[in-house]
Amino acid sequence: MTKFKAVIIDDEKNCCEVLEWLIQNHCPELHLSAICQSAEEGIAEIKKSAPDIIFLDIEMPKMNGFEMLEALMPIQFDVVFTTAYDSFAVRAFKYAALNYLLKPIDADDLRETVDRLVRKKNVPEKEQMEVLFKHLINSKPTIDRIALSTDDGLIFVHVKDIVYCKADSNYTFVYMEDGRKILVARTLKDIDETLSGKDFFRVHNSYLVNVNRISRFVRGDGGYIVMPDQTEITVSRSKRDEFFQLFAKF
Repeated sequence: MTKFKAVIIDDEKNCCEVLEWLIQNHCPELHLSAICQSAEEGIAEIKKSAPDIIFLDIEMPKMNGFEMLEALMPIQFDVVFTTAYDSFAVRAFKYAALNYLLKPIDADDLRETVDRLVRKKNVPEKEQMEVLFKHLINSKPTIDRIALSTDDGLIFVHVKDIVYCKADSNYTFVYMEDGRKILVARTLKDIDETLSGKDFFRVHNSYLVNVNRISRFVRGDGGYIVMPDQTEITVSRSKRDEFFQLFAKF
């Protein structure tokens, strides 16, 4: 079995010990080469051992996780952020299409994240970090750009230009204003959680729409909406009342 070299960087000793145990018991493909309890120590270890994956805490004294990564740009390794941040901050990680684990770390979540990294290298780009940092420091939960993760890499788009999203098994097609159809390596549920808010609404199990892009609503058997490209999308019965309430606010 190929072993991937991993490093934990976290100033909280208990968190380090828990993650170390989880890796040893649930991730046999990882070799934990070091545990660092400061960003400065982490930088030295990364330069010395060139790990494949680092598990990085964000809030650390003197130098936080973001500052540490900035000092190491360009990054040559995968990063999994470990965080106790609130739900709004977690959405910021999704906007930037970055890997994260919520503390206390769950074994299944760790296993899923490692599986994803082993299948496909996902070294963070500087632009992803900028998207993440912007949303973390912004006091209002507004979105302007997100990173869409595809099999070929990342595509950065303005949220307002997303017309609608359509589920395709474990993938999602994102339809853009300029006519592009982007296949994203995320479920519709993931994208719904990322974009949830006043501008996007899950009208059907298979569709998430930008309400600002709806051309018209047609009454009839259940009713359906028409998008600018003339796609007709059924509004499910369970969503109809909530859908009408949404537009009652305008």
